[in-house]
Amino acid sequence: MTETRDSRLKKLRIRSWRRGTKEMDLLLGPYADEALAALDGAALDAYERLLEENDQDLYAWISGQAPAAPRVAEALGRVAAFHGVA
Repeated sequence: MTETRDSRLKKLRIRSWRRGTKEMDLLLGPYADEALAALDGAALDAYERLLEENDQDLYAWISGQAPAAPRVAEALGRVAAFHGVA
């Protein structure tokens, strides 16, 4: 059975709000609530890959403490821009 777009968005929102750290919950959760529905399939795939990364790396990348890994740079750039960090 194939996952519907709505169920995929719901799953991604839940994964965004239930991270390992509160900081990443607060960065990814609001982004997911506001922006995911407007993304196309490729951008959702990229965001899903972003969610596979650990919170410590994500926080270092989004805060500018370390350069973002190329595999997640595009999706991370969208999250950073949403928060006015980029």
